[in-house]
Amino acid sequence: QVKVVESGGGSVQPGGSLSLSCTVSGSIFRFLTMGWYRQAPGAPGEQRELVTTILTNGSTTYKDFVRGRFTISRDNDKDTMYLRMNNLKPEDTAIYYCNSVPRSAALWGQGTQVTVSS
Repeated sequence: QVKVVESGGGSVQPGGSLSLSCTVSGSIFRFLTMGWYRQAPGAPGEQRELVTTILTNGSTTYKDFVRGRFTISRDNDKDTMYLRMNNLKPEDTAIYYCNSVPRSAALWGQGTQVTVSS
């Protein structure tokens, strides 16, 4: 059974940084294109938006609103994906999830809360 666990969220002031991690058990991680999604406060789960993607070979894509501030990476030997977030803005406040791209209902974890506020 696959289990997804996100960690590393917290509260920071605007301009601050955070690093998130996501571990996917079940020996499937290395075969998946993965992404970080986020769900804004009050938004339903169906509106979780894809923020950044990393292919199995390490190639990456970013939405314009995070490009240059966020960096996605992965370690296939550790079944783990990372998200380094710099220069955080209040509009980055959300619950952050990892999942495959396209998303799979079987790979939603509990998410990790990121709050950016002064």
